[in-house]
Amino acid sequence: MPEKHRCARIKVLGTSGRVRDDRLVTNKRPLTNQTTNNNRITDLMKNTFQNKVVIITGATSGIGATVAHELATLRAKVVVAGRRQQEGEAVVASIVAAGGTAAFVKTDTTNEAEVKAMVDFAVKTYGGLHFAFNNAGVEGTPGLTVDQQTVENYRQTMDINVLGVLLSMKHELPAILASGGGAIVNTSSVVGQIGMAGMALYVASKHAVEGLTKTAALEFAKQGVRVNAVAPGAIQTPMVNRFVGESTENNPQRDWLASQHPVGRVGTSEEVSQAVIALLGNSFITGATLTVDGGWTAQ
Repeated sequence: MPEKHRCARIKVLGTSGRVRDDRLVTNKRPLTNQTTNNNRITDLMKNTFQNKVVIITGATSGIGATVAHELATLRAKVVVAGRRQQEGEAVVASIVAAGGTAAFVKTDTTNEAEVKAMVDFAVKTYGGLHFAFNNAGVEGTPGLTVDQQTVENYRQTMDINVLGVLLSMKHELPAILASGGGAIVNTSSVVGQIGMAGMALYVASKHAVEGLTKTAALEFAKQGVRVNAVAPGAIQTPMVNRFVGESTENNPQRDWLASQHPVGRVGTSEEVSQAVIALLGNSFITGATLTVDGGWTAQ
């Protein structure tokens, strides 16, 4: 190879090497940019929720309690609603201790008078209602096949999981409209999209929640209220503990449940909370169900 060609090649390689070196240096920049972007997202979320009023049912533990804490961090005024007063007051105390604003109202969502009182409490205490997360629910009696179901089990499961959501939206929607619009998220489940043996009534109730969600979204879209659902897979909550037991060792039921998720584990309430807050805050999503299931329904 002529000398000038060899030199030219060396020069190109040298330049290429410098480019690669520059890229090694500039690859560090996205870390700063990512931090900046995260701060901007946090600021945007704070702007979305600051001084806004949100009701969360089923907020005394698990996903509901986590969402309550996260929204309080974003400067929302949080109404913690649930049947268990001691646990609800503990959630409020924790929020207030961290500098947030929250109040507890004891509510059975199957009782219309109590649901109305819950919404009235939010409006009277904080001046309006902008968001709601209807999260109260029960798993029913796992393990029963369809021919083993009872009227009592039907009424308990469907009343809490379906009637509770219906009554909550019935009274939340007028208050949200009066406050200028906002959003509602209802808790469905991965089984709101699939079937599961031994869980007939829970499955039916969550399919119903998704139907109610889509219908309400269509009815109120033009009035400035968005309605969506979140569909968690198995999440590490008291409900899952009741279903498969609390032990994490030598627990075939828990191992089976984790194996249903392609990611190889159950989820956390924080991961569901992120989805709920995204649905509440996004102004162009309505009538949708956001599945947070570690890939379960992709199989």
